[in-house]
Amino acid sequence: MSSFRTARTPRVRLVGAAATVVLAALSLTACNDGTGVKSEGRATGTAPAANGTATAPSQDESAAGTTQGSGTDTSASGGNGPAGKTSSSKASGGSGGTGGTGGSGGSGGAEASGGTSGAGASGKPVTCEGSVTRTTAAPLTRPVNHMLLTVTNTGSRTCFLYGYPAVQFGEAQAVPPVIEDSQPQAVVTLEPGQSGYASVNLAAADGSGTNGHTVKSLTVHFRGRSGNGSVGTGAHPSLPAQGVYVDDSLKVTYWQQSMDDAVSW
Repeated sequence: MSSFRTARTPRVRLVGAAATVVLAALSLTACNDGTGVKSEGRATGTAPAANGTATAPSQDESAAGTTQGSGTDTSASGGNGPAGKTSSSKASGGSGGTGGTGGSGGSGGAEASGGTSGAGASGKPVTCEGSVTRTTAAPLTRPVNHMLLTVTNTGSRTCFLYGYPAVQFGEAQAVPPVIEDSQPQAVVTLEPGQSGYASVNLAAADGSGTNGHTVKSLTVHFRGRSGNGSVGTGAHPSLPAQGVYVDDSLKVTYWQQSMDDAVSW
């Protein structure tokens, strides 16, 4: 029995030694890639593809990762943008930063911010006259023998109605006088679309007027700031088909900002 045990011992040792030599050779062969022998489990750059773990990116992929995002879309705010989306400098006015920081280094151009707009039309007010207004003439039942003139600003700028209307009925060579007490405290100002008013006393209500006659045409001239003469183009509002009756008591009010003020004289 003892000789049997003695014979088995060296056989086991030989087998174990042989296995150790084979494993060492395999280990040296796997690691002999020109980079030296590495301890298993200590490598940080790669992992075996067979174990399901993704391999680390190659140098080219790493380089792409650091430049990806250069010129990132900054059309909205110039801030950080999603990596991989590129845009021209048209929207941001400059190039984006690097490392995926988007447009942190870009400067906004005129196209993104709206730029400096060209000088628009001057907003300076003008004098109200026929070319920038529309004038209507409407006979009134109350007060009797009165007519209301309405001037509406049809232009794009504010206009001023100075003084009072210089009305010309038919072939009259002179314009009627103004009711001085109707002068407003300020010049009538019309924003685009707004209207100003004046009333015309056509004839004496008690019949005391002289040289009464019927006229079928009317021209309204506009005064300038100085009040002397007329400026611009006159207006030709239509009158009723039967015309209107006027006499020597004909007179007008100053231009008024409200209709109520105009017809109160």
